[in-house]
Amino acid sequence: MAEAVSPYKAPKRYHYQYPEMGTGPIPIEPYVSADYYAQEVEHIFKKVWLYACRVEQIAQPGDFFVADLPACDTSVVLVRNADGDIKAFHNMCSHRGNKIAYDASGSVENLACRFHGWLYSLDGDLTFVPDEDNYFDLDKGCLGLAPVHVDEWEGFVFVNVDPEPEESLQEYLGELGAGLHGYPFAAISGKAHRFETVVNANWKLVKDAFQEVCHTPYQHRRSLPDAYRTGENPYTRLIDIAVVGHHGRASLFGNVNHKPSPVAAHAYAHGSTIVSAALGNESTPQITAPGVNPTGSPDWSYELHVFYPGFFLAVAQGSYFAHQFLPMGVDKTLWRSMICYPEPKTLAEQFSQEYSRVMFRDIMCEDGRQLEETQAMLKSGAKQHFLLKDEELLIRQGLYEGEQMIAKHRSGE
Repeated sequence: MAEAVSPYKAPKRYHYQYPEMGTGPIPIEPYVSADYYAQEVEHIFKKVWLYACRVEQIAQPGDFFVADLPACDTSVVLVRNADGDIKAFHNMCSHRGNKIAYDASGSVENLACRFHGWLYSLDGDLTFVPDEDNYFDLDKGCLGLAPVHVDEWEGFVFVNVDPEPEESLQEYLGELGAGLHGYPFAAISGKAHRFETVVNANWKLVKDAFQEVCHTPYQHRRSLPDAYRTGENPYTRLIDIAVVGHHGRASLFGNVNHKPSPVAAHAYAHGSTIVSAALGNESTPQITAPGVNPTGSPDWSYELHVFYPGFFLAVAQGSYFAHQFLPMGVDKTLWRSMICYPEPKTLAEQFSQEYSRVMFRDIMCEDGRQLEETQAMLKSGAKQHFLLKDEELLIRQGLYEGEQMIAKHRSGE
């Protein structure tokens, strides 16, 4: 009888499910070309739904949050109105274009322009103009804030700056979004730790660093020496990968025999850290969402959901983390991250979360360390293509999706 082949040492098995994407080298040009970036801005970012904030950030009437979207050439202010509905507007006064909201967030009774004192209601209606009689044929009813399409999914608020979006948010998120129904985002979002930085690299290059885990044994050999690999799976191969509509999903392997340090063990015992959540916790209720560990693997650590173009959700038992990658130019990216937990009830739980926050920060620093150096070398022109292995399917899928969107929208011009 032939010896069974470990699934983590099996031959290539993912790319062949999507023959339309091919398996050959992929070009570097989309990562360095200003012309290509201009097409991405026009035909992707100005057309699709983009993550803006969590509902907890605008929980009460009057609460607002500003989402700067440089790739869309705008800033969007999101506000909860008196009826409890979320509204979104271009952050621009109708008088002379000044920004309405300068602060990143806050709470107000109305939206006021600091330049000349024009006032708008929380529904975006123009309600007061100083020295109104000195204007010519002023019609306040036509001069409200310019609206932006906004919708909510599982407590995540998205906006779309296209005046006539091709798809609703639910349609755009599709099967991948539906697969997370039942995950306890609201309960786990009680405590959120947020990070933000600007990276001098193309948004796809930054994104690609998080679309595979085969770098873990090398990039994270200090912080994650054995949490996501074993002798049976030395290269951190994935349990499963799938392309789902515009998006992608991956089930990550975890080493259930991982041996934490004494301090880490104390943190693991009192909460769900970025590693302990991945390794499971018997006291944590099991996730029932259909898109989480769909294979039922006992080696499962967490589920990565990549919502095109640049919003990542990684969900585990008891915690989740997210990334958003927003381009600011062909070689500049705004990278926002957050890691979320339930509100701590004890000092021990608070310690566990603080430990995990620092661990998450350090791991992200390791991930970001090489990005700017890589971008600098891509611009040298010394190489013209990347080579991808089977486990890097989501990198290929992202480029393929972008090409399809650009071609579709250009054909309709």
